[in-house]
Amino acid sequence: MGIFTRLRDIVSANINAMLEKAEDPEKLVKLMIQEMEDTLVEIKASCAGAMAAKKKVARALDEAGKRAEEWADKAALAVDKGREDLAREALLEKRRYRERAESLEKELAHSDAVVEQYQSDIMKLEDKLNTAREKQRVLVQRHTHATQRKRAEKGIRKMDTSGAMVRFEQCENRSDGREAEADLVNFGRKPPLDQEFAKLEGDEELEKELETLKNQRKQGGQ
Repeated sequence: MGIFTRLRDIVSANINAMLEKAEDPEKLVKLMIQEMEDTLVEIKASCAGAMAAKKKVARALDEAGKRAEEWADKAALAVDKGREDLAREALLEKRRYRERAESLEKELAHSDAVVEQYQSDIMKLEDKLNTAREKQRVLVQRHTHATQRKRAEKGIRKMDTSGAMVRFEQCENRSDGREAEADLVNFGRKPPLDQEFAKLEGDEELEKELETLKNQRKQGGQ
């Protein structure tokens, strides 16, 4: 397949549609990127060759123009010296170089068009390549996320089936049992004397507050 045929296929390709139909999108986009990179290298090399050829044609055109002017000056000199025969030969040389210059001008215009086409193709291909690389980045992220999720789910299932949760529950039950034992250590013991007096004082304060509330309610009802 020629470089331009490949370029045409790549530029016109619908990357999204191709990846949706592919059995292995990551592998396909990797191959596409490799093909684009290889084609880009070839096109850039061809463009560089076309640019070099353009410069060569431009130099030849400049040289032909200078030689035509030189023979025009020689023809004028021959006329001034009365040498019409030499003037005639000089004019023939001038014509020959002018014809060459006209031909080179056409060739230079063609070279310009070729270089511009190559540059346009390079821009299109680089844009397509950037799109493909972005697709590859997204696919790699999705693959990494899927792998991590699968690993996490596998770990959860492993915990569910390995008796880990049962061991956790056993540990919780043992902790609950120790806490209950600690609560029973002082159960049934007579409270210290200070606590008994504090309780009495608290009861007395509560009774005073109750009596005050009852008096307020009676006064409000009168």
